[in-house]
Amino acid sequence: MSKSLQDQLLKAGLANKKQAVRAKKAKNTKEKLKRTGKDVGDEVTEAVEKSRQDKLARDRELNEQKNLKAREAAIQAQIVQLIELNEVKERGELEFSFPEDNLIKTISVNEKQRDALVAGALAIVKLSDSYKVVPRKTAEKIAERDESIVLLCNTASEDDEIEDEYAEFKVPDNLMW
Repeated sequence: MSKSLQDQLLKAGLANKKQAVRAKKAKNTKEKLKRTGKDVGDEVTEAVEKSRQDKLARDRELNEQKNLKAREAAIQAQIVQLIELNEVKERGELEFSFPEDNLIKTISVNEKQRDALVAGALAIVKLSDSYKVVPRKTAEKIAERDESIVLLCNTASEDDEIEDEYAEFKVPDNLMW
């Protein structure tokens, strides 16, 4: 019968009894830990821990994306609600032209609304595929949430001040060009 490696090392004098007992005890504890599933130094446990950390990171990222989509949906719902509650529903027969992207679009308004649009008291916003006229304050609230929705919101320009500077100079009636 062949002797175990431990017995051979003891007989050869390369190991002593203390070392043999210590090695046997370490082997028994390692086997016991494996049976109970508490082997901390094992590669399998490290791989499981790494995959658990990766899954947690993936879950956090997915949760963050879901929260971002929910916030965007809430903002869009707020915009729709602002437009529907504050829309100027009265329409007229005058056509008012305004730019959208690189195109000129028109909307029908009455004369009061046209003057208010030019003065900046009213604004034009886009809701899905239709154009709505809303008050300036509503347009500003919408622009805080999404600037691409507001198509036209005029402001008082500096040209008005320049015209006031020359108001004292009268243009003669008989001036011919």
